[in-house]
Amino acid sequence: MSWLDPASVPDAGAYLARLVRLDAAALVRLRPAGAGALALWARLPFEVLVTRQVAADLAGDVTVRAADLLRAFDADSAELPVRYDSQWLWPLPPGAGRVVERLPVAEVHRIGAAAATTLREAAAEGVRGRAVGERALREALLDHVPVVVTADDGSRVEVPQRLVQAVVRMGFLGPDPAVGDVRVRTAGGWVGLAGEYGTGWYRPSRGLQVRRTDERSVTSS
Repeated sequence: MSWLDPASVPDAGAYLARLVRLDAAALVRLRPAGAGALALWARLPFEVLVTRQVAADLAGDVTVRAADLLRAFDADSAELPVRYDSQWLWPLPPGAGRVVERLPVAEVHRIGAAAATTLREAAAEGVRGRAVGERALREALLDHVPVVVTADDGSRVEVPQRLVQAVVRMGFLGPDPAVGDVRVRTAGGWVGLAGEYGTGWYRPSRGLQVRRTDERSVTSS
């Protein structure tokens, strides 16, 4: 890959491999992010955009299939795969936005693991003794809001489980599950979770819920 810095090949490869495991047909958008930098963007099946920045020199904004690009990496090909620019249909957040809170990495891991356990138990035992389809359970869990942040300006920001799952399953939180923090960001109507290796973004269809409060707080469940 002549356009990608050799030092960034492992980072880009890890991003693509995790993406393909979640969605074999996923598209990845390669978007210049300043001198010598490239942002990789993709949309997960649960409606979250995930992005990771790597060192690269690519002049254009290009969309390809993640699986095709991963195969090109494995073959050490210098050529980009077939382009699918017209199939990228999703808007991007308007910049990095602002940080409104920092959460311990360990807490984000705990929230993600608790949801996975709940899904397994509900699929096996039902909910209150009643069988529920796994897809319905998954959607209900993804919509659940385990973290609510009240920023300094009084705006109330909801962090849904789908964002937590995105950063956990993409490996964005870093190598040590007990060290570091995860930043809650807002940009326009988008909510983001930014870990050491990348950021997940979600835009609720109703937009950010904003409520004036007298103090800054964080709650999680």
